[in-house]
Amino acid sequence: MAGQGSGGNVLAAICSFFIPGLGQLVQGRLMKAIMFFLVTVVGYALAMTVILFFMWFVAAIFHLWAIIDAATYRGAN
Repeated sequence: MAGQGSGGNVLAAICSFFIPGLGQLVQGRLMKAIMFFLVTVVGYALAMTVILFFMWFVAAIFHLWAIIDAATYRGAN
C-alpha cells in the first residue's frame, strides 16, 4: 500500500466498514485482522443476549477502530 490517505487505504477502510478486520487483511496485517474481527463479532454476538447487552458499545468501538486503523495505516517504514 502507498501510504496514509492513498486509494488503497480508502478501499481498506471501506472493507473494514462492511466486515471488521477485512481492511487490515487487505493491507497484509493478519494478526490485527483476526483481532478486530474476533473482538467485534463476539461483541456483537454477546450484545444480542439480554444479559450482556452493553457489549454492543465495546463492539461498536472496535468496529470504528478497525475502520480508522485501516484508513490511517502508513505501511512498514
